Amino acid sequence: MPLEDLIIPVILALVLGFALGFYYVKARITAIEERSRAELETWKLEAAGVIRKDSVNRSRSTLKGKIAEQMAPVLPDFCFNPADARFIGSPVDYIIFDGLTRVADDKGDDVQIVFMDVKKGSGTLTRTQRLIKQAVEKKSVAWKTMRIPDD
Repeated sequence: MPLEDLIIPVILALVLGFALGFYYVKARITAIEERSRAELETWKLEAAGVIRKDSVNRSRSTLKGKIAEQMAPVLPDFCFNPADARFIGSPVDYIIFDGLTRVADDKGDDVQIVFMDVKKGSGTLTRTQRLIKQAVEKKSVAWKTMRIPDD
């Protein structure tokens, strides 16, 4: 058989081989993509549950912290008269007028003003709270009386 007669069948065989190879690889890629999508959906469902659980736990922790802030004056470690404490919540939790009850009962004439923030666990002061603390420590405080005219 002459060489010229073999060229067309060889070319057809190569084209057919490439076409079959292309469709085989395309089918494998499609199967891999589908399996990957299924694994991604499974991971999303599992991760969503973990994320929800973590969110609920953080929410509980935040709620417990807020309750602890409100309940601080009745806790044994609170070293002031609870009646002298005023909860403001933000930017600090309490302003305590230490000695105010004694002054009101005519049993004292000295009041110390204490800024207090209640932290649960290993909580730290926010930037704003640190700046307020620094201002108090530097005695950068003042008193103002605002007079509203009678009209």
